[in-house]
Amino acid sequence: MTAPATARDTCEAELLTRVLSALLREDVVGLRSRGTAVEQSDGRWIRLPAGDDALLLSVVEDGYQCAYAARVPLLVRESDGAELTSCATVLGALRALAEPEDRGGFDAFAEECRQTLATMRLHAATRTEVMERLSTGPGLGGSLAYDTLAARLDHPVYPTARGRAGLDEGQLRAYSPEFQPRFALRWIAVPRAAVTLAGTLPEFWPTPTNLGLRDMDGTHLPLPVHPLTLDAVRAADLPRGTVLAARAHLDVVPTLSMRTVATVGDPSAHLKLPLATATLGLRNKRTIKPGTLVDGAVGQRLLEAVIEREPRFRDVILHADETTYAHAGHELLAVLCRRYPAGLDDAVVVPMAALLAEAPGGGLVVDDLADRFYGGDPLALLDAALTLLFDWQTTLFGHGIALESHQQNVSLVLRPGSLRLLFKDNDGPRVNTRRLNAVLPGPWPFDDARIFGTDDGPVADLFTTITVHLCAGAYAFGLPRHRAALLDLVRRRLAEAVDRLGGDAADALRARVLQAPELPVKAMVSAGTLLSKERSGAADVNKHYTTGPNYLLPYGGSA
Repeated sequence: MTAPATARDTCEAELLTRVLSALLREDVVGLRSRGTAVEQSDGRWIRLPAGDDALLLSVVEDGYQCAYAARVPLLVRESDGAELTSCATVLGALRALAEPEDRGGFDAFAEECRQTLATMRLHAATRTEVMERLSTGPGLGGSLAYDTLAARLDHPVYPTARGRAGLDEGQLRAYSPEFQPRFALRWIAVPRAAVTLAGTLPEFWPTPTNLGLRDMDGTHLPLPVHPLTLDAVRAADLPRGTVLAARAHLDVVPTLSMRTVATVGDPSAHLKLPLATATLGLRNKRTIKPGTLVDGAVGQRLLEAVIEREPRFRDVILHADETTYAHAGHELLAVLCRRYPAGLDDAVVVPMAALLAEAPGGGLVVDDLADRFYGGDPLALLDAALTLLFDWQTTLFGHGIALESHQQNVSLVLRPGSLRLLFKDNDGPRVNTRRLNAVLPGPWPFDDARIFGTDDGPVADLFTTITVHLCAGAYAFGLPRHRAALLDLVRRRLAEAVDRLGGDAADALRARVLQAPELPVKAMVSAGTLLSKERSGAADVNKHYTTGPNYLLPYGGSA
C-alpha cells in the first residue's frame, strides 16, 4: 500500500525537521560551534561556513535538549538560494564538510533516513486499518496494543527510530510491533554441554521431539530463533552438533522492542531473542551478548536488595523477573525468559513510551488514561507517575545506582485510585561502587566492566539523560498546551525527591542536575551511525553525550 502524496510529503518534512534538529544538537560538522546566528525577517537562522559558500539553517527557540531546533525542513545554500529539502540532499551537503574518514557514516545515515521514511509512509498508509483492530484492554495482553501505538510514535531524541536496518515492508508487516502480527518461532537444538542455563525454563518449552527431532531429548536443548534471524544463524559458526528444526513452534506477538516477543498463550511470559537488525543507530545491533543476560539478572537482584532496605517501594515498584536465561556463548544463540508479576489481569499496563501516541479513539493515550483514571486531568496522572518515579530513582542514586530505564522499560500499572510502576531490562546500569559498597557491599558480579565507577559522574549522567530527559522532560515539551505547568511540576517533584534523599547524594544531584548550567544530552546519531567508535570516543553508543540547556533552572535553559 502506498501513502497518498500529501502523507508522503508530510512524512519527509517531519523526518527532515527531526534530522536537522538532531544534527544541530550534536554539533555535526560544527553546526553549533562554527555556526553564527543571523537575524532575518522571518526569524533566526544559523549560518555555517562551507568552503567559499555557506549553508543556512532556520531555527526556533527550543530548550529541551538544545537551545534551538530546526524551524522548517530545509537547508539553504547562501550563494544561489538553492533549497535542500530532502534528507539525501541535506546529508550530501553536510557530508562534503566532514572529515574524509567520516563520510561513510553520512552515507550510512542517509540510508537509515531512507529506510525510516519508507517506514513512516507505511505507517501513514496503514493507520486506519491498524487502529480499527486494536484493543487496549486490561492486563498484559492489552498492553501489547499500547506497544503497537508506541511503535508508531517518534523517539524523543533519535530522529530515525522508526527505521530498522535491512527490513522490507513484508518483514515489517509480518514481525514488527506496529502491526501487532502473530507468528511462530523457529528452534535450534544445541548440545546441552554447549549451553549455559540459569533458572528454570517455562513449562511451554519444547523438547527436541516436539520439534520433530528424534533421539535428542537427553542430549540437546532447543533454543528459540526469531524468523528474521534464520539466515544469520545458518551462516554462523555454531557449536558442533547443533541442528535447526524444520518445524516452527510457539505462537508469539512482538513487543515494542521487537526482538522481545510475548507468548500468545501467556502474555506474562516474554522471550527476548537475538534479532539480525539494528535500531537507534547502525551500531546498535539487536543481537544478545551473553554477558548482558548475566547483567540483567544481577541488576534485578540488586534492585530487590534496595527494596528490602526501602520497604515503602515494595508494593508500588514492580519488576519483571529476568533471572532465567540460556545461551551457547554466541550472540545469535541466546534467550532471556522474562516473567511479569502475577496479579495484573485487572490493571491497565501502559509503557511510558505510549503516553504521547495517538489513541485508537482519537486524542492522545495520556488524555484517554486521564479520562479513565484521573478525572480527565492529564497533569494529575503525570504528577502521580513522576512523584513515584523520582522518589525511586533518587533513592537508587543514593545507593550509587542509575538505570537505563527509559520510556520503553517503564510501564504505568493503573487501577482506579492506584498507580504503580513496572520495570524491566536491568542490564545496563551505572554504579558508583563507593556509594553502593557503603550500604550493599555485595558482591555484585556484573559482566560489563563499564557498569562500575567510583564517582557520581556517570551515574548522574544516566539519571539525567534517561529519567529526567526521556521520562519527564519529554512530556513537558511533548505537550505544548501544558508545557509551563509540566516544567514546573517536573522541577518541584524532582526537588522534593532530592530533598527527601538528603545527604551528599542530594547535594550531588542538586549540583549536577537541578542547578547545573547545562545538562548532558545523548549524542545518539554521532555515536550510533555517523562516527566510528574511534572517532566519537564512545565507549558505549547509548551513553555518549553532548550538552544542552538546563530547563530545570527557574527560568529554563532556552535561548
